[in-house]
Formats: sequence, structure tokens, C-alpha cells
Amino acid sequence: MILTDTHAHLYSEDFDEDRELALKRAMDAGIQRFFIPAIDSNFYPAMHSLQMMFPENIFLMAGLHPTHVKADFEEELRVVQEQLTTYSYAAIGEIGLDLYWDKSHFDAQRSAFIRQLGWAKEKKLPVVIHCRDAFDEIFEVLEGEADKNLWGIFHCFTGTYEQAQRAIDFNMKLGIGGAVTFKNGKIDQFLERIALEHIVLETDAPYMAPVPYRGRRNESLYLLQILNKLSEIYKCPKEKIAHITTENSKAVFGI
Repeated sequence: MILTDTHAHLYSEDFDEDRELALKRAMDAGIQRFFIPAIDSNFYPAMHSLQMMFPENIFLMAGLHPTHVKADFEEELRVVQEQLTTYSYAAIGEIGLDLYWDKSHFDAQRSAFIRQLGWAKEKKLPVVIHCRDAFDEIFEVLEGEADKNLWGIFHCFTGTYEQAQRAIDFNMKLGIGGAVTFKNGKIDQFLERIALEHIVLETDAPYMAPVPYRGRRNESLYLLQILNKLSEIYKCPKEKIAHITTENSKAVFGI
């Protein structure tokens, strides 16, 4: 059984004490593929070092996270462009809109999002979209940008059934993580109505740890808790879900 964690910040300082051990724990459990999203320019050295540790298992993304779109975002976008021309990346992400923490940078977030979507289409790379309190705003952007060269993943999907269907209509897979195990996560109430072909698995480590680890540091090993929950929801073997979701990740990333 091979599993794919499509979203994990394994370069985070939260793993400085046991990064290699955490990866080996996950790999020993069958999690063999790890897709690593960017945040901003400060993290590329650590991301590249991580890939050098496990070059057959680690795949990197480039992008500017919406909560890191600040006054210097033009310089940050220049770094993203530079990375995309000098290094091989599996996707552009994570990018998107976040109106939970701060709405004052909305115009800059939207501009950065649209430009990075454009680069993804030019380079024929998938996108990994961060969306928090911003489904309507993101769908509005996608309405103007969608075409055959735009596809990817709605990371950490926590929307409604109708929002899930709309994301799928935009050629996006749903990234299902720890929230599916939460009592108030809500997506477990309708997920069985979404075909498995539209789903990929993720942890968002070190964030969003699933039950029973909620509140602790998340790690890729805990993808097994998400797999267990999906097996309950879909009433099918874990091996089948692992196979389908890994094949879905291959379809998205081309790897």
C-alpha cells in the first residue's frame, strides 16, 4: 500500500529535532510520496535541503502563501518567478486568498493569486489553492482564469457540498486532511457523495493534526488517521482508497 501526502510543511522548524525520523516513520507506514508547499522566500533553502535528503520521495512547490502577501509582495513574487526558471517544481502553491486573519491586504492577495495562476498556466503546472473564509472570492477569480491549462488541488478543503462541486467543476481535486476527523469538521457529513476520483489526501503537517492527535504537532504519519476515517465514510478498504488517491495525485502532479 502506497500513500501520498499531497501537502506537508516538513521543512518547518517544528521538525528541527526529528525531521529525518518523522519522515522515516511515515515511509515505514507506506507513505512514500510527499508534496511540499512553499510559503515565502525565506523557506526555499530548507525546502531544497529536505529534497536532497530524500530525492525519490520529496517533491517541491513554489509560490507565495496569501498570509505572507505584505508590502513587499512584488519582491516576493519576483523570487517565485526566479525559482520557477531555475529549479524544477511539481506545482505552484500554496497560493490563494485568506480573509480570516487580515482583510487589509485583500487587493494585494488577489493580484498575487491571479499572477501566480497565470504562471501556472504558462508553465502547465498544477496549482495548490489555500482558501480560508474566501470561497466566493476565489471562485470569482477562477471564473475569470479557468481554462484547460488550469487544474490542481483545493488544499485543506472545509467547505460545503455545493462548494466542493464548484471546486471540482474548476478541475480541482479536494485535499482532505485532519478536518475530516473533527466532530465539527462537517465535511464528513457529505463526503461520501463525492466520488473518490476527486479526492487526494494531505496532512498540512505540522498543522491540523487529526483526532486523536488534535492540538499536537501534526506529521505525515498521521495520514493513516485520515485514511481510516475515509475508509469508514466510503465503506471500502483502506488499500483501495490509498490506491485511488495516490493515482489522483499522480494525475494532478504528473509524477
